[in-house]
Parts: sequence; structure tokens; C-alpha cells
Amino acid sequence: MKFAVISLGSKSSLMVIEALKKYSPDVDDIHLKDIEVSLSSKGLSVLYNGKPLGKYDCIYAKGSFRYSPMLRAITLALSKDAYMPQKPETFTKGNDKIITYLSFQKEGVPMPTTYLATGESSKKILAKVHYPIIMKFPHGTQGKGVMFAESYAAASSMLDALLALKQPFLIQEYIETEGTDIRAFVVGDKVAAAYRRVARKGEKRANIHAGGTGEVCTLDAHTQKVAIKAAKAIGAEIAGVDILESVKGPVILEINVSPGLQGITSVTKIDVADKIAKFLFEKTKEFIESKTKTATTGIMKEITPGTEKEIITALDFRGERILLPEYITKETKFKEAEDLNIKVKKGKLIIEKFSDGHK
Repeated sequence: MKFAVISLGSKSSLMVIEALKKYSPDVDDIHLKDIEVSLSSKGLSVLYNGKPLGKYDCIYAKGSFRYSPMLRAITLALSKDAYMPQKPETFTKGNDKIITYLSFQKEGVPMPTTYLATGESSKKILAKVHYPIIMKFPHGTQGKGVMFAESYAAASSMLDALLALKQPFLIQEYIETEGTDIRAFVVGDKVAAAYRRVARKGEKRANIHAGGTGEVCTLDAHTQKVAIKAAKAIGAEIAGVDILESVKGPVILEINVSPGLQGITSVTKIDVADKIAKFLFEKTKEFIESKTKTATTGIMKEITPGTEKEIITALDFRGERILLPEYITKETKFKEAEDLNIKVKKGKLIIEKFSDGHK
């Protein structure tokens, strides 16, 4: 199997690449800034350093929110021919907080009460909410673009600055957690690792990049289920999910579709990169088998019934043994108790029912 990681060359991406090499020697490191996407009425094509991107069985594309349109285009163009853990819309949903929360609301994911505000109507929102509150921009990661307002007066002052920028922003209820949150790392249908982040003194943001520290924690089954549900809501099979522990239970604060590995690996001592690599390997194997089965079924349908059939297919090797596809058993009508005559030589295998004429 051939793998590629398309990224901005972060340390986390290199960790995944090295982990993938344990499962396949054929792993390419492709820098996102060297990618071009060509669009025309005939379709999409992806170029790498000015040439068509080679064929891969699996492509893990990741990068910052600034590259969301490019990541979506790449995934849309390549997802039919290669397994990709994120759907094309994932990069739009996951990197725009407005669309993230709309996706959460649609799928019933618990989250803080959130208002989308623009213009003068936002003043009415400030007049009716309970304080303190959080005000944030739709884009940004690592706690950037997040403001804390303890009172109406503080929020009004921030609002004047936000309105001057003439762009939408979010007003969100503040959930008191004593400066802590949880980062859960979702890989497929499991939480691969999780840790609690603790904000430094005087800081409301628990992000490690904002000076927070991390400590190991174990999530209960319900919290794990909520984290996985949040990732699925935006179409992500690999995601970092930020959770607040409220009096009403876990609520999802944010989600990161290109999460870093250094913090969670350092704190939990879990090899999350290996868990990602193993997941990608297994899902790619399923993807290839599914493509082969679909292609072979199409070939079978095109052959006239009652005639000798020539089938192009891959074989399933179980150690040193060959397991033939189920449709071959159905077509030959071989039975377990029957004797068979098998002729073999290098590159050729013929199996026929044994008859007296072979004696």
C-alpha cells in the first residue's frame, strides 16, 4: 500500500509519517504549499510541483484553518481513488466555528449556548445574557481570538471594537471549570487518548499554547461517546475535541481537524501517532478490498450467463494459503465433499471437477 501525508511539515505530521513507515515502506511526505488544484468543466486535478500527483491508496491531508479551501479541494478531487480520513466538507465545518456549532446543533451534540452576532442587533444579545461571557471570532486556533467579558460594561467596550471590524463574531455562555478543559483525541470510533489542560494563573484559556499545563485523565464512557459524536458531526475520523466538564455533563467547546500530537503524547505517554498510522493502514486495506469487490462484481455482471468467464481480481492470501472470492465458489458450484483436479505451474492455476477420465 502507498501512503501520503499532505501537510505544512509540522512536527506532528512527521510523527505520523514515521509511524506509517512501520506499516508500509512506501510513505511520501508532501508539502501543502507545493500543491496546486486545477478546476475545469471536465473535473478536478491535483498537481504537485507542477506535475500530476501520483496514485496513492491513502492520503492524510491536514493543515491550518487558513488552508481550508485548498484542503477541501484536494480531498474532493482525490477521495474517490484513495482513502482519506476527512470528508471534503470536514475542513469547512471544522475550521469555521459558526458552521461547527451549526453542525453540532443539527446532530444533537451538547455545546454552550451560542449566539451569532453582527451589527447593532448584538447589543440586544448583550443585554439579555448572563455574565460572564465569551466573545470570539469564527476562525482561529490555540485560543487566539477569544475574549472574556465579566460584565455588560466590559462586553460593550469589546463590542465597539468588534463592530469596527465589520465581521461576524460569536457570543457564548461562559461555563465555569476553574480554568480547565479536556482535549480528547478521536481516531475512528475510539478516543485514542485524553488529557486535562489547566490554565496558568490569571488566564481563562487552558490551551498549552497559552501557557497551560496538562495532566492525565480518564474519560467515562458517556464523555467518550460525546467526543466521538462531535467528530462524526463534522465528518472527521481524526480530530482533537475540546470538552468542558459542566454541571450538566460534558459539552463540546471546539474541534480541531488537524490536531497536534506533541502535547497529548508528552502528557499521556501514549503513542498517538502509531494509533493514527494503524487506523489509516486498516481503513486503507478495507478501502482497497471494497474497490476490488465492486470492480469484480461489475465485471461479472457484464459477462453473458452460461459462458466461460474470465475474471480479473485480486487474491486474498492467508499466510501461505490462497482464499478464492465467494463468487467463484458460487459460479463453479464446487461442493466440499467433491474431489477436484488441480493443475498448477508458475503463474497459472486450473481447478476442475475430478472425473473418471482423469484416472
